Amino acid sequence: MKRKASAVWNGGLKDGRGVISTESNVLSNTQYSFSTRFENGIGTNPEELIGAAHAGCFSMALSGELGNAGMTAESIDTTATVTLEKTDAGFTVTGIHLDVTATIPGADPDAFQAAADNAKAGCPIARLLNAPITMEARLVS
Repeated sequence: MKRKASAVWNGGLKDGRGVISTESNVLSNTQYSFSTRFENGIGTNPEELIGAAHAGCFSMALSGELGNAGMTAESIDTTATVTLEKTDAGFTVTGIHLDVTATIPGADPDAFQAAADNAKAGCPIARLLNAPITMEARLVS
């Protein structure tokens, strides 16, 4: 399986602009720029997109792990916070934190935590990233 996305950039780093598109057209010429990445401009940025990909991947992986443990979540709400910092090597993603709340009536907290840990380790996007990944997983039953 292969998935595609593309980016086009025009101009210099600080005064230029780009657009990002996905094969599915969920993103179609979506604007990004220096200000959307390093300031608070309107548009998207690569780190936000990585966060969205990681949150979505983790939520699906957790659903699968819960199913393996005989549980089904009513809902899984995941926020991935991607930290971008300037280091000696240049701007670097230095970590990603997953904040997860799952509603699973009657679930065993230990089995939930094991499923969350397995999903954190097994999510394909997490395995792609070379940054520390932390997590806080809360069970609502």
